[in-house]
Amino acid sequence: MNEIGIYIHIPFCDHKCVYCDFYSVITTKNSGLFLQSLKREIEHYAEKYSELKKIKTIFFGGGTPSLTSPKFIDEIILSLKKNFTIDENIEITMETNPGTVNSVKLKEFRTIGINRLSVGVQSFDDDDLKFLTRIHDRTTAIRTVEEAVESDFNNISIDLIFNLPGQTKAKWKENLNVAASLPVKHISAYSLILERGTILNKMVLDGKVKISGEETDAELYEETIDFLTAKDFTQYEVSNFAKENYKCEHNLIYWKRGEYLGFGPSAHSFVGGRRWWNFSALSFYNKSVQTKRNAMRNSETLTDEEMREEFIMLNIRGEGLSRSEYLRNFDGGFFKKKNSYIKNLIDKDFILRDDDVLRLTKKGYLLCDEIIAELLT
Repeated sequence: MNEIGIYIHIPFCDHKCVYCDFYSVITTKNSGLFLQSLKREIEHYAEKYSELKKIKTIFFGGGTPSLTSPKFIDEIILSLKKNFTIDENIEITMETNPGTVNSVKLKEFRTIGINRLSVGVQSFDDDDLKFLTRIHDRTTAIRTVEEAVESDFNNISIDLIFNLPGQTKAKWKENLNVAASLPVKHISAYSLILERGTILNKMVLDGKVKISGEETDAELYEETIDFLTAKDFTQYEVSNFAKENYKCEHNLIYWKRGEYLGFGPSAHSFVGGRRWWNFSALSFYNKSVQTKRNAMRNSETLTDEEMREEFIMLNIRGEGLSRSEYLRNFDGGFFKKKNSYIKNLIDKDFILRDDDVLRLTKKGYLLCDEIIAELLT
């Protein structure tokens, strides 16, 4: 029986943050119809892929899943349990924004089976939070993590963003200090990215906001790696750090090219070398599912070369490129062609050879994109 990951996109938000390009709607209107659509879509794919019956992970993303009620989330979990086999050690993650939960709600989420929280802190600096148009402040963020622990959550992750306008190295290190002082097992630290169509991108184009350059970005990233590894967080992907035994199992499915089904507007799926994605607009999603039981907007079947390139890219970004695993899936010409380049990377301490696995060093992570680009040429 194949194991798969499940992603559920909950599109509801209380407002749109200036940097965010994920699909969301600023209302919970029509949540009842959306829930019906989700259940219908789940049933459709459970029938279509009957061989993919064992769910290893469930991830509720958004949007802001914690804006909904525990009962709402529970109905989705019950629908998945009805239609699939659930791994007894399943990881069920829910993205959670400070300001949308309290201790009572957190306890209810824990009771229905959520066992991992991903808390969208982004910053512990109130000025940064105002700039990002977050609804919470530093105190609320810290309290949310503490209340989660009191509500029996042991597996807590927080998201942080660096290279914000005016963010000095000292200011960023204070963020890391606060994060490491909290009872969290996982930290995702991302460089601020300007996404097309966001409010922030327009602000930068209009000259209202200035973003620091690559040199500052690299300094803050290097500080992140040094600080978190010194605090016993292992870097297992470009932007992700975890305590021992607390890597995000759901994300590992993506990074190891495992199979997954995505439900909800804008959700992506990947099964049998085929990738497809749903309509983004909630109205289109609901109408499509009610009409044909799915909301697929488009799809693609990856070529052998695309599969090979994804394998290299994802493994280099993550826990390392295994020569033996590569050769089980692809022709060995890659290692012959890139032998001198790989040897040069090792000599310059950009890559470490660990048995048959090539892993990026700290220096290598700083040049990750450039290294991958060269490996794929």
